[in-house]
Amino acid sequence: MIRLPILIGLPGIVIMAGAGVAGPDADRLAAMRAAIHPVADATAMQAWLSRVPVTRDFPDDLTATLRVQGTDWTVEMTTGSECVPCGDLWAKLGKLGRSYGWQVGTISHREAMMRSGKLGLPWVGHPVAWMRSRSDAQRIIPVAIGTDHEANLARNIYLAAKMLEGVRPAVGVRAMSKFTGIVAVPAPARGRR
Repeated sequence: MIRLPILIGLPGIVIMAGAGVAGPDADRLAAMRAAIHPVADATAMQAWLSRVPVTRDFPDDLTATLRVQGTDWTVEMTTGSECVPCGDLWAKLGKLGRSYGWQVGTISHREAMMRSGKLGLPWVGHPVAWMRSRSDAQRIIPVAIGTDHEANLARNIYLAAKMLEGVRPAVGVRAMSKFTGIVAVPAPARGRR
């Protein structure tokens, strides 16, 4: 049987398609761990953000796309208690939403896990931001896994908008595959000491 690796967005997360695929191998797990950067405080978050390249070149229609189409979309994110990256992402999405006219809201942990499962993404913790069409709640695209620079968020939302308008998903996913993975430190499991 042939196994086909398909890159789906977050660097290092590979889904193996085909029958007979066993559990993940050590290289894949190591790559996934390297792509996720849990932070507990603002200093650690800023240290990781300082390593992330900022998008500087944008398509000519970025502003027009984000303004004109903005009333058709909602950006939703997960959040958790004492989640420093959540507060950072919320502030940046709120500013972008006010600038371009889209709604920004929160979704539950359960809803986020269901969305992740539908797309074959592993749940990595908070925050995760999604863009969806207001007219079709089933058309959802992840635009941030962890917090990011405002310019990179605008780029990802623009790319998601293009995919919702009909651009081939492979093109948008390839361009959007640089999620930062700067997430909150996982909450301790209930019942454990």
